[in-house]
Amino acid sequence: MVQTKLKNQLIGLSIESQLMELTSLFQGKVVFTTSLGIEDQVITHIIFSNNLNIKVATLDTGRLFPQTYDVLSSTIIKYNKKIEIYFPEYESIERLVTEKGPYSFYQSIENRKECCGIRKIVPLNRALTNMKCWISGIRADQSDNRSKMNWIEYDEHKDLFKFYPLFTWSMEDVKNFVKDNNIPYNSLHDKGFLSIGCEPCTKAIKPGEDFRAGRWWWENEGAKECGLHTKGDPPIPQKRY
Repeated sequence: MVQTKLKNQLIGLSIESQLMELTSLFQGKVVFTTSLGIEDQVITHIIFSNNLNIKVATLDTGRLFPQTYDVLSSTIIKYNKKIEIYFPEYESIERLVTEKGPYSFYQSIENRKECCGIRKIVPLNRALTNMKCWISGIRADQSDNRSKMNWIEYDEHKDLFKFYPLFTWSMEDVKNFVKDNNIPYNSLHDKGFLSIGCEPCTKAIKPGEDFRAGRWWWENEGAKECGLHTKGDPPIPQKRY
């Protein structure tokens, strides 16, 4: 019911107006988490160019591509705005790598989800603390799993709304907007990388392959998600050290 009411308030508005409406409804409690990918750069541009009261945050897993840091730096310089950085808890990373080595995620899906949990889920939960609306750059045509989502959802587990302003955009729409507005973007996108995450877990894909085929490519089962955009929090395997 509440989700429907909010959806009706946003339908028909431009993205700028939708975001302004959200900042009015949830004053000081709207957060946009950016992966610094090309879709997220569009949203960052809209937020920063309109001086919207939205916290912009990103997760630094400690395993990002150098090109991703280049985008982060270029974006801060271009807009002269703050992007809040969230790191994993160093004690958990130290224990994980000491016990299992630097590439444990290649050994099993359980290990990979454990790494994602420590490096992404825990920092994300800190970024979402006290927030009431979470904005993300998810698009419907990125994967079958994401096509089943709604452009605005209510996450009961996290007790907040999730809004995807580019949900109906195509990749061509995104690229055209970036070009027209001279927005910094990750150079890896020009080399066959569509979905860019941690360096050891991301590779370029061939034309026609699934958008997320380059993520955790050694896995042959399940949706290619790290858990950031699943309902509730995925279980983090019990520590064995």
